[in-house]
Amino acid sequence: MPRTSLASVIILAMSLGEPLGVSAASQAPSDWPVHSMTRPQPPVVDPGPAPAPARPPSDAIVLFDGQSLGEWRDAETGAKPARWKVENGYMEVVGGAGNIASARGFGDVQLHIEWSAPAPGHGEGQERGNSGVFLMGTYEIQVLDSYQNATYPDGQAGAIYGQYPPLVNASRPPGTWQTYDVVFHRPRFDANGALLRAARMTLLHNGVLVQDDVTLTGPTAHQRRPPYASHPDRLPLVLQDHGNPVRFRNVWARELREETR
Repeated sequence: MPRTSLASVIILAMSLGEPLGVSAASQAPSDWPVHSMTRPQPPVVDPGPAPAPARPPSDAIVLFDGQSLGEWRDAETGAKPARWKVENGYMEVVGGAGNIASARGFGDVQLHIEWSAPAPGHGEGQERGNSGVFLMGTYEIQVLDSYQNATYPDGQAGAIYGQYPPLVNASRPPGTWQTYDVVFHRPRFDANGALLRAARMTLLHNGVLVQDDVTLTGPTAHQRRPPYASHPDRLPLVLQDHGNPVRFRNVWARELREETR
């Protein structure tokens, strides 16, 4: 069966309109305390089996080709080499090695990343297959083994951490490959550092729309929702070491034309 393009999936999902719109509105961050366990759990959707990795588009910047961490650095120093493990076409978190950051900075970007939680799953809630993808090192998409694993909705796989639960739980079982396809528009600040426009994000998890052009309230954080603070227009992507041996492969990005409006 031909692979469906990201654009066509987004158009199809948006054409469904009302059900997703109602769900998104009912899940506004301001309506719920951060990490509330009483917040409604997203319905479960079976996304189908994982496809084989697709070749990146011709204009993509390949950030991980399955062989080298040359495009990554230790996130704390920004200079030392990344210390995660590379084998069998994937990189794997090494607990205690620290977060890793892309050597390049990005602003408005389309990002594709594939990940796999450890199998069998160990622990419960946030202790099971935990990692994260941080746009601009600041705005986190949660990585978690959310297959038959309850946690606070704004911290499950596909959540914008602490702000937006996914519209649905499209998780595959641990040990299988999952995909995130992200369209991210960075925040805009004026010359004095005041916020002109908030960041926005669309996310597909395993080809299923789970974040529909949502407006971020600010940086993501644990147990709080901090306000925006001015930062450069381009910053590295960051992958999180949360102590779990989560694997990543087929990571690429497309720089988007910066919006002027």
